[in-house]
Amino acid sequence: MATGSQNEGQIPKALEFDRILDAALEMATERDDWSNLSFVELAKYCGTSVNHIRHYYADTNAIANAWFLRALEAMLAADLEGLEVLPVKERLEYIIWRWFEALAPRHRVTTQMLGAKLHLPHVHHWVPMIFDLSRLVQFWREAAGLHSGGRRRQIEEVVLTGIFIATLRSWCRDESLQQSQAHARLLALLTRAERSVPFWFSTDPH
Repeated sequence: MATGSQNEGQIPKALEFDRILDAALEMATERDDWSNLSFVELAKYCGTSVNHIRHYYADTNAIANAWFLRALEAMLAADLEGLEVLPVKERLEYIIWRWFEALAPRHRVTTQMLGAKLHLPHVHHWVPMIFDLSRLVQFWREAAGLHSGGRRRQIEEVVLTGIFIATLRSWCRDESLQQSQAHARLLALLTRAERSVPFWFSTDPH
């Protein structure tokens, strides 16, 4: 159980965001149940009050968003030095797999989070998810050194979005060690894209 601090007001805000997030992940993992996580139980688990939790997170969906944001930060924190000399396919694979690796320690809970977001009564979560996906793809492109514009950019965005969604679907179902099957799926999709859209993998931006 996560323990609260006797001096909560003195805890740096960023650290408290992380502490509550980590506690929620631990609690959901122990119970193997994200969808029924409640702030009342989480507050008890953290040794604090519901209002204190609400000061940092509006609801459990906000906690899930913080978890995915942490994965995005891990992806963008990847060491990109020398990456530009690699083929585009390898750059794309390296960068996006960092996102999946960041989520892997909580694979089952992450899958439950996504299921909760896609649950039909939670349709209000769908539009923000679309924008989050769009931002993720944009960061993925830019980190991989894809800076083209116009029609070529549109094609890249569509192809990468499709690859990501297919890989994510495979990843959620993959119980193998380090989700190796999903990783193989990602590589296969990138190889197929390389063959189907050859200009995308060239170094010529035009």
